[in-house]
Amino acid sequence: MRLMTKVSCSLIMCLALGSVALAAKNDEDRFAPLKRFSQVMDLVENHYVKPVTRNELIDGAIVGMLQQLDPHSSFLSKDEFKEMQVSTSGEFGGIGIEISMENGRLTVISPIDDTPADKAGVKAGDVILEIEGESTQDMTLVDAVQKIRGPKGKPVSLTLIHKDQQKPFKVKVVRDTIPIISVKSNEVEPGYLYVRLSRFNENTTTELRQGLADYKKSGKPLKGVILDLRNNPGGLLEQAVNVSDVFLPSGQIVSIKGKNADQEKVFSAKGDGSDVSVPLVVLINAGSASASEIVAGALKDHKRALLVGEKTFGKGSVQTVIPLSDGSGIKLTTALYYTPNGRSIQAEGIEPDFMVPMQDTASDRDKLAANHQFRERDLSRHLENKRKKAAESSDDPKEKLLEQLARDNQLKLALELVKYFPIKTYTP
Repeated sequence: MRLMTKVSCSLIMCLALGSVALAAKNDEDRFAPLKRFSQVMDLVENHYVKPVTRNELIDGAIVGMLQQLDPHSSFLSKDEFKEMQVSTSGEFGGIGIEISMENGRLTVISPIDDTPADKAGVKAGDVILEIEGESTQDMTLVDAVQKIRGPKGKPVSLTLIHKDQQKPFKVKVVRDTIPIISVKSNEVEPGYLYVRLSRFNENTTTELRQGLADYKKSGKPLKGVILDLRNNPGGLLEQAVNVSDVFLPSGQIVSIKGKNADQEKVFSAKGDGSDVSVPLVVLINAGSASASEIVAGALKDHKRALLVGEKTFGKGSVQTVIPLSDGSGIKLTTALYYTPNGRSIQAEGIEPDFMVPMQDTASDRDKLAANHQFRERDLSRHLENKRKKAAESSDDPKEKLLEQLARDNQLKLALELVKYFPIKTYTP
């Protein structure tokens, strides 16, 4: 019996020592990469040809780490973090373009409607080669933004190349105060309201409801709505949910699923009786991304609207912005979103009910079609899936809309569909 007890004790001791050894090995494996990183940092600090601070090295390492994950995860310096906050509220002095760094090239995601850039002919997909004669090749995104922005009335010179062309050209754009107004609405025909959403910021749903309320105050009965999401790059998830809720009486709008169970969440319509119940047509194209796709997907799955145009961008991932202690932050992809029918459109996009490519005009390719082939799936490291410039002949928004209707074949079809095609409605 004593012998068995000694053997048992010896066995327990061996298992314990084995567990300690395994834990030590796991800790060693965990910290080995950090040791290698520390060695490289010391080598750079001591032997690199130019002086460089430890903070610069750490920031650069964080940038590289996040860039290797996917195209939408990134490090935000203090200036970039402030810039992100400006982009969702307030106003600024600039020319009115959304830009991003794609494959090392400073690229225009979308010009904001009726801004100096829009009026100067800057198009979605344009590559900015120079700012004030300075090459953008080694320029960071925040540096580019700071150089393009400036006081109202002061011009900035850009050298651009259109996505579908090979010859660069220069354009001088006079800066203006750029109000971040995300919703514009106008009557396209008696009873039919055209609503253009250019982005999803903190005020989008409020502006949308105000536009609808103003039309109702005119005393005219609302018969149908055309919701234009073309070249809308997205924005705040909450606003996408709220905009969808304006047109849905009930049901799921979107769900998000991450790595962990606590990252899963379902967003549904409130059904408070204030919803818009008239026929609805939604215009989409390859520039409709992220939050725009949430709205389009929800309305399509509930058969609440007809989608007209071209397949959307295909950005079905959710980014969480996490502030860091020094005022910087990180934007990290934490989940994928799914339409009410359970479809992830990541790198796939949402197909319209009526596939209608934007027609070219004789004088110029429409900016809504300029980004035709540029989608999420074209970005390196993307996650796999398990308007034409307004005519300057008139300052009247109604006249501009009528001129747009005359040359915008997608909008023209949308108007016919919202007037005559059977579209699901309901009694609020």
